[in-house]
Amino acid sequence: MLVGMSIDDGFGRITLAQVAEQAGVSISTVSKVLNGRQDVAAPTRRRVERLLETHAYRRTTRAAREAPLIELVFHELDSIWAMELIRGVENVAKVHQASVVLTESGTRHAPDPEWIEGVLQRRPLGVVLVFSALPAEVKQQLRSRAIPFVIIDPAGDPDPDVPSVGSANWSGGVAATRHLIESGHRRIGIITGPEDMLCSLARLDGYRSAMSMAGLESDPALVKYGDFHVEGGYDGAKELLSLPEPPTAVFAGSDLQALGCLEAARVSGVRVPRDLSVVGYDDVSVARWASPALTTVHQPLQQMAEEAVQLLLRLRVEEPVTTRLELATSLVVRKSTAPPRA
Repeated sequence: MLVGMSIDDGFGRITLAQVAEQAGVSISTVSKVLNGRQDVAAPTRRRVERLLETHAYRRTTRAAREAPLIELVFHELDSIWAMELIRGVENVAKVHQASVVLTESGTRHAPDPEWIEGVLQRRPLGVVLVFSALPAEVKQQLRSRAIPFVIIDPAGDPDPDVPSVGSANWSGGVAATRHLIESGHRRIGIITGPEDMLCSLARLDGYRSAMSMAGLESDPALVKYGDFHVEGGYDGAKELLSLPEPPTAVFAGSDLQALGCLEAARVSGVRVPRDLSVVGYDDVSVARWASPALTTVHQPLQQMAEEAVQLLLRLRVEEPVTTRLELATSLVVRKSTAPPRA
C-alpha cells in the first residue's frame, strides 16, 4: 500500500492521499500512474502527472534504495558504434556505482508505449536515449517521476528544454569534403544518413557548404540518402558509380556506409583510392582495418556517452547551464583517399 508515501513539495511533505484528493481520483489510481500502468485514462494520468511534477516527486520506498540504474535506449543495438556508446555510459556508471540497463525503443522517432511503461516501473536514475525524439506526453511522464533524460544525437531538432549531446556534424561534413577538394576532386558524391535525422542533415549541409566555399556546384544527382549501415552505403555507391559521369570521390555519412561503398567499388571493378576516393564518418574500430584503411571523421562517441551521463546526473540536483553540448570532430587521413587520376 502506498498511502504512507510522501512527496517533498519544497515547503513540507505531501502524501499520495493528498495528491489523489487534489486530482480527484483514488489512491490506487495514483499508484497505477506511478508504476507506469496503462489502464488509466489519458486525461486522468496527465492530471496526476502534472501534480507529481509540480510537487517534485521523489520516491523513497525500498525500491529506490536498491542498486541504482542508468537506462541506455537504442532503437537498434546491432551496430558497431553502439558498443562505443555503451562503453562510455559504463565508464561513468561504474564511478557512481550504478548499473546500466540496455533497452530497445522499437522505433527511431520515439519510444513505444511498452518501453515507457517498463522504464516507469524500473525507475532508473535517468535515461540516455540514442537517435530518438520524445513526445510531450513521454517527457511529462518522466519528469513527473523525477527521472531525468538526455538524448545523444536527437532524431530531429530537439526542443530547448530537451538536454542533448552530439558532435560538430556540420564541421565534420566540411572537413571531409574539404579534404577531397584539396586533394583535387571536383565531382564529389555524398551518401548521408536518413533524411529525418538531424546529424545526417548537418553532415549534408557541411558537404554543401564546403562545395560552395570552393566555388563548386552541388549536383543533386550526387546526393544519396542511406541508413548509416553497410547496405545503405553499398546501394548508394552502386547508384553513384552507375551514373554517366560518376564521382571521383564519395563522402559517406558513416564508416559502415563507407565500408559498403568500398564493396560496391570492388564489385564494380573500381579501385580505391586510384579510381575512387572514399571518406567515412565516426572512426569506429574497423575503419583502420578496412582495405584500404579508411580516411574518416573522428566522432568522439565514447566521450559523447560519458558527457551524456554526467549531464544526466547533474540534472538530478541542479538545472544545467546549457541543454545542448556539442563535441569537436577531427579528420583522420588514412589510405582510402588520393588525388584523382588525370
